[in-house]
Amino acid sequence: MIETEGLDARAVAAYLRRHPRFLAEYPDLALSLVVPRENGEATSLASYQLEILRERNRELNHRLAELFAHAEQNERLAVRVHQQALLLMRQRSAGATLAALAANLAEDFAGELVQILVHERPADLEDDAPWLRVIARGNARLAPFAHLLAEGEPVCGRIDAAKLEVLFDARAAEVVSAALLPVGRRGMIAIGSTDPARFHPGMGTLFLRMIADGLDAALARFDVEPGR
Repeated sequence: MIETEGLDARAVAAYLRRHPRFLAEYPDLALSLVVPRENGEATSLASYQLEILRERNRELNHRLAELFAHAEQNERLAVRVHQQALLLMRQRSAGATLAALAANLAEDFAGELVQILVHERPADLEDDAPWLRVIARGNARLAPFAHLLAEGEPVCGRIDAAKLEVLFDARAAEVVSAALLPVGRRGMIAIGSTDPARFHPGMGTLFLRMIADGLDAALARFDVEPGR
């Protein structure tokens, strides 16, 4: 038997949590209990429990729908990254490979401002391409990127103004958020956006890393970097 002397509401609640079948053993008590609702009305305990189960079911269905949506989004993105890798491997020169990537990022990945920074200009790129930045390794302008290039991992979010100026030049002021993708020891890809929520520190970088690795592998066929 439960001792009732000196019990308060917390003690009763604690006892019921330890004995979840208590009301099943005393059905008359379960029938006599009422549970107040937020609108001031009262309902039976069974109805209240059913309402809670329905609410939990709605929450689970909502979460499941979100998981399916994310899975479908990731599947579509994986297909585009795969197609991009095939596109790069079909190119016949380093310059064509870089041009194909810049166009693909702008068209298929909705990159507003795309810049590809390399340490050495490909021989077949005679004219200045608006998406290309050539800065030799060791140049003082690359000092702000030393840690990024050494780590080799993509970063997303708000980028320091000094870095944006190096990458985007006159259009640096338009960039509110950006993704920087180191490409091995060859340079980096920069994708800028006017949307502050487009790139943020908490977003996944797996596909960004795959894009950078794909370019690195495609350029390796042309020995863009002598002595590598």
